[in-house]
Amino acid sequence: MIVLKTSRELALMREAGRISANALKLAGKAVEPGVTTEEIDRIARKYIESCGATPNFLHYNGFPATACISVNDEVIHGIPKKNRVLKAGDIVSIDLGAQIHGYHGDNAYTFPCGDISKEAQALLDATQESLYCAIKAAVPGGRLGDISSAVQKYVEARGYSVVREFVGHGVGASLHEDPSVPNYGTPGRGVRLLPGMTLAIEPMINAGKKEVHVLADGWTVKTNDGSLSAHFEHSVAITPDGPVILTQPD
Repeated sequence: MIVLKTSRELALMREAGRISANALKLAGKAVEPGVTTEEIDRIARKYIESCGATPNFLHYNGFPATACISVNDEVIHGIPKKNRVLKAGDIVSIDLGAQIHGYHGDNAYTFPCGDISKEAQALLDATQESLYCAIKAAVPGGRLGDISSAVQKYVEARGYSVVREFVGHGVGASLHEDPSVPNYGTPGRGVRLLPGMTLAIEPMINAGKKEVHVLADGWTVKTNDGSLSAHFEHSVAITPDGPVILTQPD
């Protein structure tokens, strides 16, 4: 069931989104050669809790950390570790969120660690731009497929592939709500987009082939061919005036 949010609920989601976005921004500033992914996770958790909020990934279905931190060919759900040391040239996807006043924020960004290759930067640029193409399509009266196809069309035209097994989702009083939001699809198909819908739109894009697999830890998802992968995400509200990004930092 898709839950349409009231103006009051959207205001609460803006606060959850603001905290989530600020935590992501702080985590990104910590991405440097020599830093461990566990240190970055600690920074994010400290900030979220200092705001009186709760890290909504921590212990979610057993996940052991505040942030999913995925490096290079890891697509999503990487577990922060004290022995995972970042090096120059890495690309680092950080996905995290906060819950406050009963509502959730959820966002992700892939950060360069030091100087990265032109090929890696091109992947990051394309993935981020595909997110904004999708957000532009999140308008009342449209269809869910308009959002999904916007991502697919943009990245596939540039030679990248779209992960199929993992998708975006509704977000609100629960971290994951209906509907699922794939990053591939057909324009004009799917559920009607209505004011009050709140979606976590999150392109997961591979430089190589689309196939992925889950590691033995039960969480970390990697590309089968070892190619780089990027992940960007915003929580977005559909309003009568068009899409509004809820995960905006101060």
